[in-house]
Amino acid sequence: MSNPDLPGTSGTSCGEVLAEVYLYLDLECSNGRRETIREHLDECSPCLREYGIEQEVKELVGRCCGAETAPAELRERLRRKLADLVSDESRTLQRD
Repeated sequence: MSNPDLPGTSGTSCGEVLAEVYLYLDLECSNGRRETIREHLDECSPCLREYGIEQEVKELVGRCCGAETAPAELRERLRRKLADLVSDESRTLQRD
């Protein structure tokens, strides 16, 4: 993940994949998008490592919270915050 804005061999940048990893995990994106993200994760070990961490966090939260579902407004705020964090990380990596 040396430059998250450059597309991988799947044609999707690391930044895009990491911004959508929760949608992928929650099965909240189209089948075509899921396939694109899966292909990128298969080809990009840094993203796959990050995905593994995200998946572990999601599983931990699931175990702790049981069957509770977060309100849609909270999920959307978290998605925006994650997208901002990925964007900030991208800018930091570009400067380095």
